[in-house]
Order: sequence, then C-alpha cells, then structure tokens
Amino acid sequence: MATHKLLLLPGDGIGPEVMAEVERLIDWCNAKGVARFETETSLVGGAAYDADQLPITDATMAKAEAADAVIFGAVGGPKWDSVPYEHRPEAGLLRLRKDLGLFANLRPAVCYPALAESSSLKREVVEGLDIMIVRELTGGVYFGEPKTITDLGNGQKRGIDTQVYDTYEIERIARVAFDLARKRGNKVTSMEKRNVMKSGLLWNEVVTQVHAREYPDVKLEHQLADSGGMNLVKWPKQFDVIVTDNLFGDMLSDIAAMLTGSLGMLPSASLGEVNAKTGKRKAMYEPVHGSAPDIAGQGKANPLAMIASFGMALRYSLDLGELADKVDAAVAAVLAKGLRTADIMSDGMTAVSTAQMGEAVVTELQAL
Repeated sequence: MATHKLLLLPGDGIGPEVMAEVERLIDWCNAKGVARFETETSLVGGAAYDADQLPITDATMAKAEAADAVIFGAVGGPKWDSVPYEHRPEAGLLRLRKDLGLFANLRPAVCYPALAESSSLKREVVEGLDIMIVRELTGGVYFGEPKTITDLGNGQKRGIDTQVYDTYEIERIARVAFDLARKRGNKVTSMEKRNVMKSGLLWNEVVTQVHAREYPDVKLEHQLADSGGMNLVKWPKQFDVIVTDNLFGDMLSDIAAMLTGSLGMLPSASLGEVNAKTGKRKAMYEPVHGSAPDIAGQGKANPLAMIASFGMALRYSLDLGELADKVDAAVAAVLAKGLRTADIMSDGMTAVSTAQMGEAVVTELQAL
C-alpha cells in the first residue's frame, strides 16, 4: 500500500479546529489500514508571521513542493490588520498558489437534501443542486502588474490593479472545465465581461476556440459575469460547470456557496499542471469559509467543508476515489441524522460541536 505524504497547514482562526477533524479522519484511516498517510504540520498566515515575521517561510514552501497534497485551513484576522501589505496572512496563501502553479480552483456547490431548508432560496430552487465553478487562480487582477497606490498630491491618491490574461492561461483553465464537464453533465458556461473589458473579449475568443478545436462534444454557452450572478440566484440548476477568471470566480463561487445554506459546507481544490513524467500534479485543498475569527476557539466551527476538502484530495491527488465516495456518503449520512453545527442549525435538529461533528463523520465511515 502506497504511503501518501500530506502537508497540513491549519493557519489561523478556526483553521486549527477544523484541521483537527481531518487529522481525526487520517488517524482512523491509518489505524484501520484503509489508506496510509504520513503527515507534517507547518505554520502559515498570521501564525507564521507571529513566529517568523513572514506569512510563510521558504522551509514550509519546500515541504509543500515535496508533498503529494497540501491540506490548508484558513488565514487572516483582525489581529494582523496592521501588518505590512506584503507580509499580510493572505500573502502566504497567494504564494502557495503562485509558487506551486495552482492555476485551477475547483469549487463544487452541492446542496444536500437535508440542508435544502437552510438555503435562503426556496427548496425547489436549490434541492439537488450540484454545480462546479472552475476559477482561474494565478492570473488576472490579483496578480497583474502594475499594482500600486500612487500619491498624486493635494490629498489625492490613485489605486491601480491590472487585469492581465495571456492565451495559454485561458486555454489551460478552459481544458480543465471541459474535461470536468465530460464526467458530469457535459455543459460548460463561460463567464466574463466582454462588453466592457478587453480581457473579457480575449477570454471569450479563446474559450470558443478551445471548444471548437478540442471539445465539440461538450455544450458551451457564454454569459456576462454580472448576468451569471443573477442567474445563479434565479435558477442555479441551469448550470453544470462554470469557468471564469480570478476576480469573477472569487465572487461567483461565494454566491454559489450560499445557495447551499452555508459557507461552512463548501470545499475547494486548487490544481496545477499535470507533470508529464510522473502523471501527478501539485495540489492544495481548503474550505471556502475562511478563518471566522469571531467564533475561533469556541467549538462552533463547521468542520464538514474541511473534511470534504480532504475528500477532494483523496479523489484528485491520491487516486483514492472509492474512499472519497465514502467520505462524501458519511457527510450526507450525518446531516440526514439531523446533526448540525451552529451555522446550519434549524428547528428540530441536534446541535453539536466541531469535535462532535467530526467524530460523527468517522462513526459513519466505520459503518460504511
């Protein structure tokens, strides 16, 4: 049995609490012989800044490079608001994405039947929802240059962020979306702002070319990103795979998150290019919810997005799809039994802590 090397980066806020439930799951897998994992834990974000005056060290980056997958918790919080911009906790996350070449962010939005009432939308709108947002992660306005704040004098300043995309960046993210669609509903919706942005015009052109040249069997449609956001709320089940740029992907995936009832339910995967020699790719897996410093240390955090992110690692990096299916089934079973953390609590359900929810998932895995 192969041994899989994992780097765990709990980070800040509720990160360590939800990561502890992944560690519980890993320990169970090792003890039962279901799979074999070797883990190492390092600092990132504000915790790393407190220790080393850096949001991530070169030593931790080397461990990330060597790992089969990185499992990431969350970074940031008010404690570090005054930290220099280049050393802010989020810079550690951005460096991981950039240096590992994690250009493709996969954010599934799945509405479990037991949570349909937790959504702010009507049950019939969200029940059975299963969409995948594919966000380009290492280009666009978050990384484009120039990126400056200039003092113009007379009390005036000018902030500049630059939206930049090259053809190859759009081609490779489009291929990820089309490949995923072939294994799902065979439909891709590309979203940009070609009506007002030159980068949107190029995005539309390149995605169309890749489709015609390599994926004519997949249905492709185009929507403006603002209209797409409206349609996500109006009738989300019209979508299967959505592919979009870094900025719009950031916003649209959070909209999709709330369709499911809670940010605390949504995992994500960030993938790099496939290595032609090894067939493997750099990858990092993290929950969408962020560090939630207001509830940190209180046992209120929902660990299911973190656990589901680990499930995505099993599926996309470790070739353990059967175990990933069981993790997903265990999460669904726990919810069906009415167990709820505070963020998804509703009348008639049973309130549980972070640790109790994690323990319940392992119990369901044991039954499976």
